Amino acid sequence: MNKRIAGAFAHGKAFIPFITCGDPSLEITEQLVYACEEAGADLIELGIPFSDPTAEGPVIQAANLRALSGGVTTDKIFELVERLREKTQIPLAFMTYANVVFSYHEGPGGEKTGKTGSGTERFVKRAAQAGIDGLILPDVPFEEKEEFDAVCRKYGIDLISLIAPTSKDRIAKIAREAEGFVYCVSSLGVTGMRSAITTDVGAMVKLVKKEKEIPCAVGFGVSTPEQARELAACSDGVIVGSAIVKLCERYGSGCVPEVRAYVKRMKEAAQGA
Repeated sequence: MNKRIAGAFAHGKAFIPFITCGDPSLEITEQLVYACEEAGADLIELGIPFSDPTAEGPVIQAANLRALSGGVTTDKIFELVERLREKTQIPLAFMTYANVVFSYHEGPGGEKTGKTGSGTERFVKRAAQAGIDGLILPDVPFEEKEEFDAVCRKYGIDLISLIAPTSKDRIAKIAREAEGFVYCVSSLGVTGMRSAITTDVGAMVKLVKKEKEIPCAVGFGVSTPEQARELAACSDGVIVGSAIVKLCERYGSGCVPEVRAYVKRMKEAAQGA
């Protein structure tokens, strides 16, 4: 397991915010990372925008489009991570889609390499050099993860496995090979805020722990302190995306203090579980 990711779960229940890189700008994204860390975040997911984010609901889809329209590229996000690493050692994980990784053709200076098919290795190597600790690819099923997993292991990045309420018999198999932490999807469907979460998350976590002692963090649909407290009680951490992205949309370049205050409330709720 990547040392920084292991450390994220070493001090009680973890709170993991998600930020779409470049929404509203990469400069604000950088400030948001520092603000989230100050507010108590233990690990931060950085979303690399993609034009067809199939796991995302309308809130994060819209953020992806805003970021792409603003000129955000994968290479600019790598440069952002390098800037972040000059000031913080908080664990960072990219969340994006297989095509972004597989089709990565930029060289370290931004030039086109002209190669095809080896984008995965170029992407993961560049991510490791920049200081990324984990990679989450929600559109890669367990059965197809090996081409990404082998490269991630080579460069010391944890490929984070996801399990869902529908995984059932596959949970044990996924858990045995999981690295970093297991991302427990609390709700069927796409990302987005839910008024209630009815999945038996505790049962999912028990199935994982039966196979391997690895942290389990719950995401998809979490938005209120009450939900954070409830879900943290039966897991090792809570992940929140859409509620934070909504604050970025609502407040634009003035979103940093709003997100900081929200993360502080959510972290306190998770810790109070």
